[in-house]
Amino acid sequence: MKLYFAGPLFSAAERSWNVELTAALRDAGHEVFLPQEQEPGKDAAGILSTDVGGIDWADALVAIMDGPDPDSGTAWECGYAFGKKPIVLVRTDFRAQSGNGGAPYNAMLTESATFRLDLPFALMARVIAEVLDALGRLEEKPR
Repeated sequence: MKLYFAGPLFSAAERSWNVELTAALRDAGHEVFLPQEQEPGKDAAGILSTDVGGIDWADALVAIMDGPDPDSGTAWECGYAFGKKPIVLVRTDFRAQSGNGGAPYNAMLTESATFRLDLPFALMARVIAEVLDALGRLEEKPR
């Protein structure tokens, strides 16, 4: 399956985590568009164009929802993909947004997901297993 990997990429920790999960997805046979591999040296317009092309290319979107509030660029990528392709949301963060009715993050994101994986404190091995399981279920669904 061709996947677009959406997630924050602004710290060394975020970029390393993205690379580790992407490597596992690739090892499982998926093709993955990872924006941080495509964007270096591009201006904002180039980044937008490259990422929109990546989303359009993909069969599904895997989006990381960690942080006190999910990354705004990641939220935009989910919105752009909504209604066009399946969205798998992944959250390992245990923090919940205040004033969000008990949901861990914005309802526009939680309700637009094909699969929502809320895995607070999960180790990478479990995250990988859960994401691969969700992708397997997507492949089984008739389109």
